[in-house]
Amino acid sequence: MAREFSLKNTRNIGIMAHIDAGKTTTTERILFYTGRTHKIGEVHEGAATMDWMEQEQERGITITSAATTAAWKGHRVNIIDTPGHVDFTVEVERSLRVLDGAVGVFSAKEGVEPQSETVWRQADRYGVPRIAYVNKMDIIGADYLNVVKDMRERLQANAVAIQLPIGAENDFIGIIDLIEQKAHMYKDDLGRDIEVTDIPSEFLDQVEELRNELIEKVAELDEDLTMKYLEGEEITIDEIKAALRKGVVDVKIFPVICGSSYRNKGVQLMLDAVIDFLPAPIDVPSIKGHLEDGTEAERHSSDEEPFSALAFKIMTDPYVGKLTFFRVYSGILESGSYVLNATKGKRERIGRILQMHANSRQEISIVYSGDIAAAVGLKDTGTGDTLCDEKNPVILESMNFPDPVIEIAVEPKTKADQDKMGVALGKLTEEDPTLRAHTDEETGQTILAGMGELHLDIIIDRMRREFKVETNVGKPQVAYRETFRAPARVEGKFVRQSGGRGQYGHVWVEFEPLEAGTGSQFESKVVGGSVPREYIAPALAGIEEQMKNGVIAGFPLVDVKATIVDGSYHDVDSNEMAFKIAGSMALKAAKDKCKPVLLEPIMKVEVTVPEEYMGDVMGMLNSRRGRIEGMDSRAGAQIIRAKVPLSEMFGYSTTLRSGTQGRGVFSMELSHYEEVPKSIADEIVSKNKGAE
Repeated sequence: MAREFSLKNTRNIGIMAHIDAGKTTTTERILFYTGRTHKIGEVHEGAATMDWMEQEQERGITITSAATTAAWKGHRVNIIDTPGHVDFTVEVERSLRVLDGAVGVFSAKEGVEPQSETVWRQADRYGVPRIAYVNKMDIIGADYLNVVKDMRERLQANAVAIQLPIGAENDFIGIIDLIEQKAHMYKDDLGRDIEVTDIPSEFLDQVEELRNELIEKVAELDEDLTMKYLEGEEITIDEIKAALRKGVVDVKIFPVICGSSYRNKGVQLMLDAVIDFLPAPIDVPSIKGHLEDGTEAERHSSDEEPFSALAFKIMTDPYVGKLTFFRVYSGILESGSYVLNATKGKRERIGRILQMHANSRQEISIVYSGDIAAAVGLKDTGTGDTLCDEKNPVILESMNFPDPVIEIAVEPKTKADQDKMGVALGKLTEEDPTLRAHTDEETGQTILAGMGELHLDIIIDRMRREFKVETNVGKPQVAYRETFRAPARVEGKFVRQSGGRGQYGHVWVEFEPLEAGTGSQFESKVVGGSVPREYIAPALAGIEEQMKNGVIAGFPLVDVKATIVDGSYHDVDSNEMAFKIAGSMALKAAKDKCKPVLLEPIMKVEVTVPEEYMGDVMGMLNSRRGRIEGMDSRAGAQIIRAKVPLSEMFGYSTTLRSGTQGRGVFSMELSHYEEVPKSIADEIVSKNKGAE
């Protein structure tokens, strides 16, 4: 089967935005205009094609990134719809990792909202080329040029308008293309009957001003154009488009377009902009990775290169079982063939290959470089693993996922639920790398840890719906941590003599605190054989295991370096187990010398409220141990930025709603970990001791 679309005519794009900016509606319209759906699905009716999970349709928010493929003007566009809620930023992260470009959707009224800022920064980190689409031009308060200004100020983005709306709110009737200098007037409700005309005379002055600004910005990107511009020569439409495309691909400029997806206006022009300005797989830098011996390697986007792909999402499908979504970076892959999972060193057989369209699918026999598809039948592959040609192994750069910040205890209601819960959690943790599940050794409860209350709500909900598991759920708890503040050298000695063969393990360990966020490190500096080599690993393992339970209140100990420096052994009585226990005893002994402290997650909180509630809201944040960091005003509302401990944020949405008559909204994400004030730490420690 020959390639249907060349690499040059392929686009892998994400659609990213704040919750409620109209992202899923926009994707729905794309599918409608590219002929993928015959009837438009509305989010508020719960019928959107991309929001295919039952809960997404109920809540009207996108939780998992659905991948779908569409064709437009001889190009294949693979689209990943990403969630806008902050609890699901991991979905955004993994989508951005495999995309070549993105469309940032902004609401014409609200402009740059907290989550749009978060997602934009994530895209900056991955160097993803973007265009911006200002949606909802039909709503009251829509202001296109204000959003462009907002992007420049809040995102420090080099944003440039390449369109201008004709009218706004109910009078939004068309769009002016500033490059081509033509007006697109909408004549029907479905956006099919569009008349391209000259620019209405009342807009000519504004168009001239904005077009000059556009040409000035484009000229800055290209030396030849700068000369032309300075000499007063005319810059052609093709030159503008070519320079703009290069600037977008180099992540130096962000063209801004407008529309109203719900009213079917501007979506086709957005698709044109995706084709014109966003990169094909061959336009972006080659993916980097390393070979088995650690040397750096690159894989270029070409069907001729050896096969390499990155698995970026695992999903359980009720009909075909485990689906592994992957992006092909180089080479081709046929169904039925064998590949190497280079990350785990395991051989995998590709059963069937499916091209996904939200949750319906089409079976294909071959995928080419630059494509996104899903494979059936992979047993050992997880998120972030590299799949490659067995003869040419390579490990591509993987993804980093944040640690969870909130925990709940879950108990199955019946014995039958208990067995099903194990299976459910196995599948759900495989799908979602930010979800962790473990059993609390002391209480026997299953503890789920995730990115926020909504995240865990949805997991409990999915266990009920998809796996028919009924559970009792405890109150959310904060994922505290522990660390040391002082270095010390301590002894761990385990001796048991009780007739016959005894137990003997003895180590001296130096503990020292590391910089926050470094993680823990383990090493040995034993010289002269005072501790034989075979006992060093078990002793370090004993320390590492004990770190999971901390030393003061049962929370994981982080950012500490443990170095075994000395010790002793017994020819007969020493064994691995004895040294493992000696290691854990050393860590427990460090409690008295290393000044252990409790750490708590501090959240970056942004509250948007009408002006008259500002004093009350700031008072509420202060009473929750919050530090106010700044304020802005936007679209008649006040935005308060603060850092607040997560433990103080439980139930905040209810308090905020009742305190502002339902008019206040907030978003939060993890900022960093900080030491818990002593009085509160003492309370947590005594409560946890009581639980023991």
